[in-house]
Amino acid sequence: MIHVIAFITCQPGQRDAVLAAMRENVPLVHAEDGCIEYQPVVDAPGLPFAVPAGSDTVVVVEKWRDAAALAAHAAAPHMKAYGAKTKGLVADRRIHVFTPA
Repeated sequence: MIHVIAFITCQPGQRDAVLAAMRENVPLVHAEDGCIEYQPVVDAPGLPFAVPAGSDTVVVVEKWRDAAALAAHAAAPHMKAYGAKTKGLVADRRIHVFTPA
């Protein structure tokens, strides 16, 4: 299994627009072969022990069957369309990929 934690830093004030584009894309990602989990998340409020990602950040929590499924996801037409739609809205992307220890 492959685990992905993607930190998407949006341009100031654009997080809602990026989230809207992500939410449109989620059903298409869930339908991909090998997708186990794909969920955009934001900071949970009011937890004093948590280190916040920030008000302009969306974190995408993903699980994939294997590296081939993740590679196919990255090349999927709907992901390319999502990238084009959000190009001017995203300031930075940091994608962390893990395997079970």
